[in-house]
Amino acid sequence: MAVQIWHFSCVVNAYALQEYAVKVISKRQVKQKTDKELLLKEVELLKKLDHPNIMKLYEFFEDKGYFYLVTEVYTGGELFDEIISRKRFSEVDAARIIRQVLSGITYMHKNKIVHRDLKPENLLLENKRKDANIRIIDFGLSTHFESTKKMKDKIGTAYYIAPEVLHGTYDEKCDVWSTGVILYILLSGCPPFNGANEFDILKKVEKGKFTFDLPQWKKVSEPAKDLIRKMLAYVPTMRISARDALEHEWLKTTDAATDSIDVPSLESTILNIRQFQGTQKLAAAALLYMGSKLTTNEETIELNKIFQRMDKNGDGQLDKQELMEGYVELMKLKGEDVSALDQSAIECEVEQVLDAVDFDKNGFIEYSEFVTVAMDRKTLLSRQRLERAFGMFDADGSGKISSSELATIFGVSEVDSETWRRVLAEVDRNNDGEVDFEEFRQMLLKLCGDTAA
Repeated sequence: MAVQIWHFSCVVNAYALQEYAVKVISKRQVKQKTDKELLLKEVELLKKLDHPNIMKLYEFFEDKGYFYLVTEVYTGGELFDEIISRKRFSEVDAARIIRQVLSGITYMHKNKIVHRDLKPENLLLENKRKDANIRIIDFGLSTHFESTKKMKDKIGTAYYIAPEVLHGTYDEKCDVWSTGVILYILLSGCPPFNGANEFDILKKVEKGKFTFDLPQWKKVSEPAKDLIRKMLAYVPTMRISARDALEHEWLKTTDAATDSIDVPSLESTILNIRQFQGTQKLAAAALLYMGSKLTTNEETIELNKIFQRMDKNGDGQLDKQELMEGYVELMKLKGEDVSALDQSAIECEVEQVLDAVDFDKNGFIEYSEFVTVAMDRKTLLSRQRLERAFGMFDADGSGKISSSELATIFGVSEVDSETWRRVLAEVDRNNDGEVDFEEFRQMLLKLCGDTAA
């Protein structure tokens, strides 16, 4: 497919000292109208996805010769290369990786998106640390799906494609099959369906028969094999879902073996969330931009761990119950008596937090929303970051944000006078009818419960 021909560059924003990856696609390679449509569909899908294990897209633009996708930089390389290097993974390491992949898939499936080309080459390691986070990439074959309709396009990669895809009638569980193949390879170093060429491989996939006969499987636990059997169930209706796979005994016990969080980190995270006062739309939009677009992987490593720890069902979102459990867990870690906790008081506070932090009002805290309100205030509200955010809203570079620029921020033709009046009443200290940088800065400090000048 032509849109798969690209090269990557790494650029540094000198103003923010932040690195980005740029996927550059030549328009000469995108000759067919359908190829351009596929590329634009990939961009639209990525814009909608907000999950710690899915590639983050910052910007998309084009000129006469090229399309450009600006994303986060991931320096750890492909999981494929790590497999080649290690040969086999321990159960603990394999569980940590597969749990992250399943979490991303669960989130996608919940949002009616199917990847359709999951393989180690499309799983990147954020960095070179042994416990590096996994990022799912390459959504070129992804699409929206309907629960009542089957997909028919025969697409994917030989080793990882599900048999029902070859038959031309399938649903989102094709992603679970692919992930099951990846798990099999991680634990054994060999694919479950192998052959001398692609034709031979696809014939074996079509039959769907695999074994644990190789010597290395003798050292693998029965629960791990059980999960593989459930993920590689030949009949899709009998195959485990991504969400149910996250609840499997092997993942819950094996991945938990390395699951630890620094108590002060969890405490400061929850304190930051509690202090957030999300009432002002301009301030909330600016803060979300800073949290989602202007933070680096290094800055969010600990928050990522905390988010995944709090996300009990692994769907990539925090709901009311998970927030309540997070509060209780903090009390336990601090050695406090949880039996004396007032559940109704906790519930009331969590509802207030959800109301303030849930920017898109969908009933959940998304990953970017969490990072935005949970990050260390001094880090998030650095002058460099504030200036970049202000510059994004101040489109004409006048040094002030006007009502027309606010309209652009919220994607409307104009902001009604009453809305603008309310914004100015809270922010415009010098009464000039616009918002300058210092007013913008003070607005964000107030929003975060920070009284610092």
